[in-house]
Amino acid sequence: MKKVAIFLAIIIALFVGVSFLTKMQNEEKVADNPYGKDTLHPETVKLLDDPNYQNLILPDELDKRLENGEDLTVYFYASTCPHCQRTTPILAPLAEEMGVDVVQFNLLEFENGWDKYLIESTPTLVQFKGGKETARIVGYHEKPEFEAWLNENSKK
Repeated sequence: MKKVAIFLAIIIALFVGVSFLTKMQNEEKVADNPYGKDTLHPETVKLLDDPNYQNLILPDELDKRLENGEDLTVYFYASTCPHCQRTTPILAPLAEEMGVDVVQFNLLEFENGWDKYLIESTPTLVQFKGGKETARIVGYHEKPEFEAWLNENSKK
């Protein structure tokens, strides 16, 4: 009986140790994150080093740029969305290749964006001209469809 108790104590200690190390690693990654938040969803933490998720825009900056009447192409996504996970590796390199600045708004971290920008599902790509929405495309699409949409809506 004593051996079983010692064995269980060792297993519990290992689980506690692993969970503590994982928490420390995530906290280290989250420090100085571009979201300006103390805590991030674990799926967002996984994307911090992904080159396809580096053109982030925060809510205050988006509001300011729209209030200033700027033209913007905004990609609304959620870190946990499987369609976004398929779309981003297509859209981000395509936008860069085409010279279109597509800023990325993470709805998982900034949930007020759902209602504020009338987002019903992710991924959603919205074109703003003069600070007003002029076009949107929703859901996963193949590269040619995004290319045509960007050419039609985001090119000056």
